[in-house]
Amino acid sequence: MSPESVLDIGTSAIQTILLVAGPMLGLSLVVGLLISAFQAMTQINEATLTFVPKIVTVFLVILFGFPWILQQILGFMISTWSQIPEFTQ
Repeated sequence: MSPESVLDIGTSAIQTILLVAGPMLGLSLVVGLLISAFQAMTQINEATLTFVPKIVTVFLVILFGFPWILQQILGFMISTWSQIPEFTQ
């Protein structure tokens, strides 16, 4: 197994992680900013108010995006497993 193949696997793994986690993190960030703006405008200083909408948002993204997320992860794993014979030579 050459260093280039290790770098290729690592690069594709990081790209897959960012691709799968990006929508969840991005929407959680937007919801957090909206809740923070709401808290600043109304002067409500409740710490737990930000966590529940973020958790619900991440859950909904996982719920509706699960087929796509599964397809991305399976695509990465199938391509990695199909390259195993090449790595043993």
